[in-house]
Amino acid sequence: MLSVAKTIESAGYESVWVYDHFHTVPVPTQEVTYEAWTLMAALAATTDTVRLGQMCTCNGYRSPSYLAKVAASIDVISGGRLEMGIGAGWYEHEYDGYGYPFPKASVRIGELGEAVEIMQRMWTEDEVTFEGKYYNLAGAISQPKPVQKPHIPFWVAGGGEKLTLNVAARYAKYTNFASDVEEFEHKSNVLRGHCEDVGTDFDSIVRSTNFNVVCASTESEVEERIAWIKDKYRPFVSEERLDGLEKMYRRTAGTPEQLIEKIKPWAEAGLRYGIVYFYEAGYDTTGLELFAREVIPEFA
Repeated sequence: MLSVAKTIESAGYESVWVYDHFHTVPVPTQEVTYEAWTLMAALAATTDTVRLGQMCTCNGYRSPSYLAKVAASIDVISGGRLEMGIGAGWYEHEYDGYGYPFPKASVRIGELGEAVEIMQRMWTEDEVTFEGKYYNLAGAISQPKPVQKPHIPFWVAGGGEKLTLNVAARYAKYTNFASDVEEFEHKSNVLRGHCEDVGTDFDSIVRSTNFNVVCASTESEVEERIAWIKDKYRPFVSEERLDGLEKMYRRTAGTPEQLIEKIKPWAEAGLRYGIVYFYEAGYDTTGLELFAREVIPEFA
């Protein structure tokens, strides 16, 4: 994983991302899954320029006061390169497996709203007392403070229209939502409405999404990579689920020229940041390097 991170850094990517899961998705297996914030600390100490993010931290797995302390420490270790990805959480099997309560969505999003406020205050105030519906602090101190000022930027992930996007409008520098352009445009308009309600400049929030990318020089190589990915998933999921995963990967699969055409509509809809996932990166980094050379410059 360190080798992949260094390749990402040398290829000129803005950032490297991990996900916050304790075991694999879309189904739990015995495959190795490292803890996200442990990885953040390791990468902070062993990379030099690339920014470090999580897409996204599950709020329910750690108390926000503790997470604020961890994040501030890693921001210092990295010299101010941390991104704070945070979401309400969704993977019920993981909650159950690790003994965390899994409340209804409105409660999880309510917790998220309070958590982001707590983290922001702990990064900017010397001592924090907080009395909320879900969390209570009595004189929490977080030293060191983050290197980044006024604080580490928040990425609020999720497209929940009534609650999550309201939290994003109030606190986020970045958002992350949508699996297709039409959904992205709709969620963007909902976010705009929340920004107007709370007095936030909509254009100050960078809207992002995630792409599962298959990139190769020829169409035949693209097909070979998709077949390889399916073979990796096949022992763990049904054929119906496998078909769904293939469709997901094909949304952003192709040669560099084809990928540019597939991503252009997103840029035209206002996307300003793409987080790209290469399934094979742990085994083969040629796809992510090709994407960096030939696709990213088109959107710089």
